[in-house]
Amino acid sequence: MLHKKFGMISLGCDKNRVDGERLLGEIRARGCEIVTDPAEAEILIVNTCAFLNAAREESIGEIIAANGWREAGKLEKIVVSGCLSERFIDELFPSLTEADVFLGTGDAAALFSALERSYAGERVNAVRVCHESFTPRVVSTPAHYKYLKIADGCFNHCTYCLIPKIRGKYRSYPEGELLNEAASLGETEELVLVAQDTTRYGEDGGENKFVALLKKLSALDNIRHIRILYCYPEKITDDLIEEIASNDKIIKYLDIPLQHSENRILKLMGRRGGKEEYLTLFAKLRKRIPEIAIRTTFITGFPSETEEEHEALKAFLREVKFENAGFFAYSREEDTPAYRMTGQIKAGVKRRRQRELYAVQEAVSRENLRKFVGKRLSIVCEGIDGEGTGFVGRAYFQAPEIDGRVYFTAARAEEGKRYEVIVEKADTYDLYGRAEEL
Repeated sequence: MLHKKFGMISLGCDKNRVDGERLLGEIRARGCEIVTDPAEAEILIVNTCAFLNAAREESIGEIIAANGWREAGKLEKIVVSGCLSERFIDELFPSLTEADVFLGTGDAAALFSALERSYAGERVNAVRVCHESFTPRVVSTPAHYKYLKIADGCFNHCTYCLIPKIRGKYRSYPEGELLNEAASLGETEELVLVAQDTTRYGEDGGENKFVALLKKLSALDNIRHIRILYCYPEKITDDLIEEIASNDKIIKYLDIPLQHSENRILKLMGRRGGKEEYLTLFAKLRKRIPEIAIRTTFITGFPSETEEEHEALKAFLREVKFENAGFFAYSREEDTPAYRMTGQIKAGVKRRRQRELYAVQEAVSRENLRKFVGKRLSIVCEGIDGEGTGFVGRAYFQAPEIDGRVYFTAARAEEGKRYEVIVEKADTYDLYGRAEEL
């Protein structure tokens, strides 16, 4: 058995983070030490992202940079895991000689057998050699919030996206395994549900079971709140809306990636639904759950997108007034249908449109946040703020790592605990205030 110091560099999304936590779980189960400083590792895992070309370049850059630590005499092996090796192993294995072992997205159980082979003198391609396992994870987030990945892969075939080619068809994880895993996470202020599409949970087995899963997770005593990310709009059913509205454990927040507002572009993207359906959905959500916070993402500069369609998207933002939104310039990815489309937009135009969308959303966000000035908000503390002059936390309409924050003063505050904060000021994305005396 290998008794080495392991480190990890984890890149990409929160789904990828969970995969990395399973690898760390395998390491801990073997009794090996996990170090937080990658430079101190004898075996370093680079858990990669491959969603966009920029992410692939970052991943390869981290691998090459990590190889420089061998000169210090500590680093012995580099393991490349995650989406990059899952999708591009045929190209990577002969060329990326800095890496000693390659694992895919679900190969945590193969880690130690692959390392044994590597220490025996092989370069090892162990991508897709085993089935996904439910190895107990080593949680890498702060103790008060944890991610639960409920499925992998994707049923959707958006014309710009490589995910189905990287992670395969949609696969719901067994309900029993998910409930056991959630229970094993210990006291959790916020359980964040993730998948490529959370709202399709169970459909690969013939029946949507997402609402049923929410009810069972809510029954766990160690879970105080549940946040739902990555909801496709056409799968936000009346039953789901009712469950969110009536279940006190479910945070009144939905992340609903739309990608565009205009029907012609949505059709080219391979997205279901259109602007009219979206507006109807948002009206229904806000009628049944008046406090609901909606987050979304959009792609700008998709092939053949006109200036008129870009302006229409800006008008859509002003009309709907999303609490949070992110904007991405279209990335032309080989092996996707959109790569071959005519009317590719110049990079400078995409960047300009992205800036304009952010400017619109900034104005919307400022307007949305002003309504909280003078009011009390329940805030979960995330620790001391960057300048050490107070504390920082999140309200219900702010998901970890992606949305704004609440900065507040207090005589004392503890990470992971909730405080009533009186809001005194708002800016573009953040709020500022003071906690009431404990």
